[in-house]
Amino acid sequence: MWEQSEHGLVETDVVVVGAGCAGLAAALRLHDAGEDFAVVEAADRVGGRTLSEVRSGSLTIDHGGQWVGPTQRELLALAARFDLGTFPTWETGQHVEIWHDGRRVPYAGAAPDTGPGIAGYQRVTELLDRLAQTVDTESPWLTPRFAEWDAQTAHTFFAAHTDDEDALRRLALAVQGVLCAEPYEVSLFHLLFYVASAGSFRELMETEGCAQDSRFLAGADGPARAIAELLGPRVRLDARVRAVERSPGLVRVCTASTTYEARRAIVALPPAAVRAIEFTPALPVDRAGWLAHSPMGRVAKVHAVYDAPFWRAEGLSGIATFYDDGPVGVVFDNSPPDASAGVLVAFVYGDRLSDWSTRSAEQRRTTVLAALATVAGNSARRPVDYAEKIWSLDGFVHGGYGAFVAPGGWLGYGRGGWRAPTGAVHWAGTESASVWNGYIDGAISSGHRAAEEVLAALAGGWSA
Repeated sequence: MWEQSEHGLVETDVVVVGAGCAGLAAALRLHDAGEDFAVVEAADRVGGRTLSEVRSGSLTIDHGGQWVGPTQRELLALAARFDLGTFPTWETGQHVEIWHDGRRVPYAGAAPDTGPGIAGYQRVTELLDRLAQTVDTESPWLTPRFAEWDAQTAHTFFAAHTDDEDALRRLALAVQGVLCAEPYEVSLFHLLFYVASAGSFRELMETEGCAQDSRFLAGADGPARAIAELLGPRVRLDARVRAVERSPGLVRVCTASTTYEARRAIVALPPAAVRAIEFTPALPVDRAGWLAHSPMGRVAKVHAVYDAPFWRAEGLSGIATFYDDGPVGVVFDNSPPDASAGVLVAFVYGDRLSDWSTRSAEQRRTTVLAALATVAGNSARRPVDYAEKIWSLDGFVHGGYGAFVAPGGWLGYGRGGWRAPTGAVHWAGTESASVWNGYIDGAISSGHRAAEEVLAALAGGWSA
């Protein structure tokens, strides 16, 4: 194992930049292969875009990614390896939709069968599914209508296929919910790629058997914490990487106090964080262009905690979608499995976040609790605890939960810039995944892919 010299120099075979789920998954694969490596992380914790917190004594809430579905096999395998239990997301009872004209529309089941705009919404989402089936998720640029689709936004596509304003509101909230961005910002091709990487539009949107199926008993950053505990002192926190220097046969990764010299590096950071690092030589045009066309989503996650999930006694699930002008887009019941407390979690997305985040803390709280009251009744205005995480203000992630690709990004820069290694620097992160792109599962698979690239290179099977 490597040791730090008195001059702040660490020599190792591989340095992994970032101790989120991608970086730690890569490090675990290197560990299992018996490779020598170090992990450096800018924050004072591991987990990246997963962030679990214990509040009120024993209540765990997830400020970041929190769900796992049955087809997210990489995440489930890690959970099994470290004996991390899950429990089903609560969805028993009546769900509600809140509309811009004040209508409160109840429904049961996974999704409403009738209601404002539902016919147009279903027609367009069925079309999205059909088109997504043609996407090549391993080599996206080989998709038949790749250039055509990447030249337009999701919004222009929606508007071309329905003029129903309520259907467009439904479609907009769907994009906000999965990409934390507005349809006018997102490449249509990227949306289709995202659907394909999950398997279907339904897989993205629904709960039972889909992306929101279950939650972790000890919080969604449990796999990251378990890996970090196994790796021990190989993981260095509070070590922000300022520069990465490449020369033949050597990569130098520099923090304020230490230089790591390695044969290979894996950079497993969100695109915005990668752009904050100085690379020498400069990154190739394709890689730099890809990063520039991959802005982070805009999202806040807000938890309101109560003594009990009182809404359940009224036959309500706590699940709601908002098509009004308020800040909240979606609400879920995030209570613990034993119902020892009641928790409602609200999501603020896209343009709504840009406005809401500028308000005072008290104004933000008041508007969110008012939205929760329309879901669960006036008792929702009086939580015993309240917590919010505005990911766009996070100094390490710079947005959430993932990056999306703007029009032209895939076409102009994807082939060379998406995840192709830059010499001895390899790229990981959920944005580089072919399966469950944008999710924890995708982060893990991206780490495994990058680690396999490095192992092949170190064994002489890869040239840079």
